[in-house]
Amino acid sequence: MSKTITAAVAFATVVAACGSGAGTASPGATPTPPHATSASSTAPGSGFDASTINVDLEPVVDIPGAPLAIATPRDGSGRLFVVDQGGQIWIVRDGKRSDTPFLDISSRISSGGEQGLLGLAFHPGFATDKRFYLDYTNPDGDTVVSEWRVASADATTADTSSERVLLTVDQPFANHNGGAVVFGPDGFLYISLGDGGSAGDPQGNGQKLDTHLAKLLRIDVDTKADGRAYGIPASNPFATRSGARPEIYVFGMRNPWRISFDRANGDLWIGDVGQGAWEEIDVVRAGSGGGENFGWNRTEGFHCYPGGDSCDRSGLTDPVTEYAHDLGCSVTGGVVYRGKAYPMLAGVYLFGDYCSGNVWAIDAAASRVDDPAIVAETGRSISSFGEDDAGEVYATDLAGTLLKVVAESR
Repeated sequence: MSKTITAAVAFATVVAACGSGAGTASPGATPTPPHATSASSTAPGSGFDASTINVDLEPVVDIPGAPLAIATPRDGSGRLFVVDQGGQIWIVRDGKRSDTPFLDISSRISSGGEQGLLGLAFHPGFATDKRFYLDYTNPDGDTVVSEWRVASADATTADTSSERVLLTVDQPFANHNGGAVVFGPDGFLYISLGDGGSAGDPQGNGQKLDTHLAKLLRIDVDTKADGRAYGIPASNPFATRSGARPEIYVFGMRNPWRISFDRANGDLWIGDVGQGAWEEIDVVRAGSGGGENFGWNRTEGFHCYPGGDSCDRSGLTDPVTEYAHDLGCSVTGGVVYRGKAYPMLAGVYLFGDYCSGNVWAIDAAASRVDDPAIVAETGRSISSFGEDDAGEVYATDLAGTLLKVVAESR
């Protein structure tokens, strides 16, 4: 079912990130998290049957550049904000795009390949607290996470002089930058970072706790402490671990491309791009406390890496599901559907693949799904998923389109 990517889209392959070979570097000793989670069980969820639905991605509006992220301020305005890799953010309301960008930082970033403006999140209190947060690669190719404010009372333009840098992370290679920024139900900001790039994690960052790379981080943007521009939540799993970065929430990630919280129960969903064989979906269940080790570069999906049947799985948390590269080559993490328009999708986690354009659906309550169901073959270059205020789901095609997820019963 794989489809060939056109030359134009391949040139802008911000999310392909599959690497070019099997790395062999040893990561050394494996740290043990304080909340190590055992391998996932195979117990089914609530019995979701994908054969009973049809899903499609319906075009909403064209977006200039290469759209790759969607965010909503949840301020009652009904607006979607769509991020262009090249550095612009566009507002979409009632199916129409703004004539001018909300923000343009194209002069402040490096862009192309897997670099650029990669993530946007609005402060949970944006209705009254007009701050928002970006993740981008600067001209040196390093990751920057920064805070911004709006310039107008109606929040239609950003104040270009308001940037306050929170965090800068050196990137040893140009790929695997992660780039998602999302607020959790706890009010903290979660940040995804890849393993630093190249292939096979040659620096062993996935299994190290002294680096931000190959991690999801969690910070408190409403406080400052210990000389940082942000606070460290006291409940972070490594907040007091000597030699560990206190921002770390989970580790063992290769290139976490798009993360989201289930608005119904607080589960954290992660699409982690694979190396050369397997793409995976991971989940941090609400209440786990964090600290999960998702295995890279000891495992890829459910499998030992770089190959063979035997590897050290102690302390690892398995993915919820995976798919092989005969069905795609770069997973795009999705969202759990909690809208009202398509009740047949209630409690279903939807995710896609950038290369093939396939869309999968799995029961979000399942602890393991060995054969995720393809519910759409779109041929699109799916770069992100997002929700509007009502929980309806949208996606972006990196070729330049905002799409809406629609469904019907068979």
